[in-house]
Amino acid sequence: MEKLKNNGKIFVFGAAGYYLLETLWRGHSHWSMAAAGGISLLFLINVFKKLKNAPLYFKSIVGGTIITAVEFVFGIVFNLFLGMSVWDYSSVPGNILGQICPVFSLLWCGLSFIVAFFEKMFSTGKIVFPKKALP
Repeated sequence: MEKLKNNGKIFVFGAAGYYLLETLWRGHSHWSMAAAGGISLLFLINVFKKLKNAPLYFKSIVGGTIITAVEFVFGIVFNLFLGMSVWDYSSVPGNILGQICPVFSLLWCGLSFIVAFFEKMFSTGKIVFPKKALP
């Protein structure tokens, strides 16, 4: 039950964080991007725990790949299959079906570096949440 509770907190943090970042970047977002952010952060945290001894640059590449894969799946479902037109990278060089592109994959690697850094700080006890701060 504790693991489910922790995963729920990670999901909510990733969902809110991604939605906020996209709103700051584009001026708006879509609920599906919150879901993508939550799923991405869950994947990242769990993979980074398994790669605990890997260097941060490697984790950032793995993380960027994970986020790009989640973005691609969400793009296929929400943009191409459901026709919701949440985003379109078709004008960006190197895009695949207008859903992912190298520019954003690099940005995801940078974001993953930050996530990997903080995950390491939390997992080694260098940063701790106060018990009262989390319900």
